[in-house]
Amino acid sequence: MASQHLLKAGLIGTVILALCCFTPVLVILLGAIGLSALVGVLDYVLLPALVFFIGLTGYALWKRKKLTSS
Repeated sequence: MASQHLLKAGLIGTVILALCCFTPVLVILLGAIGLSALVGVLDYVLLPALVFFIGLTGYALWKRKKLTSS
């Protein structure tokens, strides 16, 4: 059950961060609310978070496979 929650969190986080990294969603949003000065910091935050969520998804899949094979 916990691996299923990890998998959902990993997949949701990965999809959201992939959309923010590869499309200008955050750039447009930050520009619209007047915080476009923060656009330069996005790479320092989004890429490590994307790596974390991809790792979390991989860990959840590994744990799920380990539980089903036992």
